[in-house]
Parts: sequence; C-alpha cells; structure tokens
Amino acid sequence: MTEADTSASGPSELPEDDDAEPRTAGFLYGLIRFILVPLVRVLYRPHIEGRHNVPKHGAVIFASNHLSFIDSIVIPVASPRKVHFLAKSSYFEGTGFKGWVNRELFLAIGASPIRRGAGQAALDALGQSRRMLEAGQATAMYPEGTRSLDGRLYKGRTGVAFLALQTGAPVVPVGLVNTDKIMPVGAKFPRLRPRIAIRFGEPLDLTKHGTAESGKARRLATDEIMSSIHALSGQELANAYNEAPAHGIDRIKQVLPHERL
Repeated sequence: MTEADTSASGPSELPEDDDAEPRTAGFLYGLIRFILVPLVRVLYRPHIEGRHNVPKHGAVIFASNHLSFIDSIVIPVASPRKVHFLAKSSYFEGTGFKGWVNRELFLAIGASPIRRGAGQAALDALGQSRRMLEAGQATAMYPEGTRSLDGRLYKGRTGVAFLALQTGAPVVPVGLVNTDKIMPVGAKFPRLRPRIAIRFGEPLDLTKHGTAESGKARRLATDEIMSSIHALSGQELANAYNEAPAHGIDRIKQVLPHERL
C-alpha cells in the first residue's frame, strides 16, 4: 500500500467512492493456490505459525512487515483463507505473452491494481482497501509503506490503523522472516535457501484506542500494530519512517493531518 507524509489539518474522512466494486478472488485463486502451496512447501519448507489466529469469516486486515516482492505471494500461500491486496498498477500493464501471464497471475492470487504515489493515489488505495473490508474480505497491508531495504523494521504509518478503526475490522499482525534473503530487492528469480517463516499473531481489537477521527487513536493503534509485528519478526527497529519520494500531497493533507499514512 502506498503511504504519504502529511502535515496540514482537515477532516479525517475518506471521500465516498462507490464506483469501483472490490474484486473477489475466484476459481484461478484456488487453482494457483493448489499448485503453489505444495510447491512452496517442498522447495522452501516454510515454517508457518498461528494459522488458528486468522478469523474464518468476515473482514480482517493482515498487517505485515515488508521485506521482499514475494511477501504478497507468501502471505496468501500461508493464509488459511483468501487474501486480497493492492499491487502496483505497473504489474498489470505489460504487453505480449509475458505481460498477460503477469497480469493473470496477480489477478488470480487476489491482487487489485493501484497507482503508487501520494495525493489522490494514496486516497484511492485507502478507499479501495476500505471497500474490500466492507465486503467482508481479508486484505493484506504493509504499515511501513514500502519494502525495507536494510532488513530493519520501520515505524508504521497510520493508514492501516485508520481503516481498522473506521471499519471495525480486526488486525492480524504478520511477521515474515527471511523473505528478503529468498528474493532480495533487484533479484529476478527467488533463491532456494534459507528457510522462511510466516507467523500470524493474535487478532488485535484496536477500538479501545478511540475512533478513526482521533489522531491520537490512530497513532496509538499503529504503535500497537508495529509492536506486535516486531514481536513476531524479531527485526531490529529502525525508529524512523521508511521514506519514499512524495509528490502532490496537497489532497491527502486534507484527510489525515499531522501524520504519515
């Protein structure tokens, strides 16, 4: 999910946008999962913990650390239920046979295209994720905003907490281990070693912190999410935001003030 730095004041609500219906992973999701799960288990022997912590029905947010491109494949493979997530629109825009294969693969594993960036793109990402949750889907998100290039766990941005507080969806923290070593940034193909781990934590009810309109509640809820992820991943803490270049942030400033989404 794309995040943005914000600093102006304004209302803490997303604009209503009911034009785009959330995608539902269908037959191809089951088929590809049927193929991928045994393949991944044979090749990588993943250590999966806490699958019983994932609610069987209803909206849920998987809030995970983000180390590698393959994180968005690993989580659906390990999860006991269908997982939807947002992926860069560029993954869906290739031409020729390779572009078609990439597009169909991402659609099949539950991905929906979203433009990366700040401003309206960040609003679109939040709105699309909200519609997924309102449809009772499980969606995976990365509070750090982008992949960690040095393996450390960065401070969480408040978009995930905002959605959880706004929709009432529980948050299941996820700790991924060694996915960056399997497929480092820039690698074209995954390696076969070392062993990876996927750890699902107990669901977090963040409503005790307050409402989505409260900046303090969003910050406290985000800190609880990141603390739970840290306990699962065991990463070194960066104590900083994983900053990405921001462009056109004026619109997003009107949504969630004084914080990084």
